[in-house]
Amino acid sequence: MLTQHQVRRSIPPQVFNYAILGILVLLYAPLILFWYDGWINKNISIEHEYFSHGIIGFPFAAYLAWMNRKQWVRLPDNSNVSGAILLAIGGVFYLSGVGEWVNLSFPVILTGLCLWLKGIKGLKLQGFPLLLILLATPNSLPYLIAPFTLPLQSFIAGTAGFIVKQFGLDVVVDGINIYVNQRIVEVAPYCAGLKMLFTTIYIGLILLYWTDTLSSRRKSIWFLSIAVILSVTANIIRNTLLTFFHATGQDGAFHWLHDSWGGDLYSACMLLLLIPVINWIDSYFSEDSVENSGNEIQ
Repeated sequence: MLTQHQVRRSIPPQVFNYAILGILVLLYAPLILFWYDGWINKNISIEHEYFSHGIIGFPFAAYLAWMNRKQWVRLPDNSNVSGAILLAIGGVFYLSGVGEWVNLSFPVILTGLCLWLKGIKGLKLQGFPLLLILLATPNSLPYLIAPFTLPLQSFIAGTAGFIVKQFGLDVVVDGINIYVNQRIVEVAPYCAGLKMLFTTIYIGLILLYWTDTLSSRRKSIWFLSIAVILSVTANIIRNTLLTFFHATGQDGAFHWLHDSWGGDLYSACMLLLLIPVINWIDSYFSEDSVENSGNEIQ
């Protein structure tokens, strides 16, 4: 049986790389196009919509992998047995025909290829692109954690109800239900902001990497913490607006913000706020480091 090193020596490197790329395209291009069609046209399951940040994440991961290509070529060929195991597992997942397993086979096979071709060093080099792909691969995680979002749903319902009450409307909050003017608004798991929270953390990771801040644990923790607070606050405001629109009979505005492109616009505006936040954190901690250095010199 030929080893990976023997196969690489018997085939020109460029041909070998193009062959792997071609196989990946044949296997996964239809699947990724299906995801994109579902994310853009919103004709995919609600659970899969939680991963719509892949619209940005997959191209960015591909860009990073491409930018790492020269370093990748310079790495010595070094097969890791874990790579072969992951490739076998990924193959079983893909051939199983089970939707979620087929989805997960994509990051599993990519990780296996990195280990099989370049070993641990190859995995470290492509680690962040692989992380972006894994976090954007549709799976049942949102469905599994939905039952645990009840406290968040109740908190959002109570806060939104309190704010709407300040406009002189008769409001009754019962658990996750808001009753206003004989109309009811339910803060369902999907409305609890999990999708926005997932997207916020995902885009936050991209910004941390892009600004070369990810290496600083302190900056990363502060930024992601503020990002989570922004996401939850933005979702409370969104649910308050939805409750107000529904209670006052503004059904067009309600559906625009809830079902149509208004929700996407609202989320995009919230995500844009992350840019000044990360700039402020970088500036604040940089100034703090300079001051501490100055004090030590004195």
